[in-house]
Parts: sequence; structure tokens; C-alpha cells
Amino acid sequence: MGIVVNLDVMLARRKMRSKDLAERIGITEQNVSLLKSGKVKGVRFDTLARICAVLDCQPGDILEYRPGPEDDAPPGL
Repeated sequence: MGIVVNLDVMLARRKMRSKDLAERIGITEQNVSLLKSGKVKGVRFDTLARICAVLDCQPGDILEYRPGPEDDAPPGL
């Protein structure tokens, strides 16, 4: 399964809308939506830092690793 994005959970805990987060961290609401859905290949550390600052959380509260069958490949592949 790989990396799971729990941004929607943190937004709900902080009672904040995606639109408000987007405005506060300086990215589009569409990019917040893509991040929430896990449809991004990566996230800049400065963006992650701004998200954590606004939501008063740690990166591990937003990103979670869940190993899946694809993670059983030998190292180096």
C-alpha cells in the first residue's frame, strides 16, 4: 500500500476546511484536495512544514506507512 495521507483526519480534528488550510499555507485548494486523496507523487518539505505549523501537528500525524505486497521486493529493486 505504501504511504497513506491522513490530512483529512487532521483537518477534521482541527475543525478546519481544506479551503482555509489552502489559504493559510499558500497553495491552491485543488492541490490540498490532491494531497488529501493521496494522488500526489510527493510533497515539498516546506509545504509539509507549513501544514504542520497550521494544524499544530507532526509529519507523522499526516503521513503513514502501510506496507503492502509491493513492499516485499528485495532491497535494491
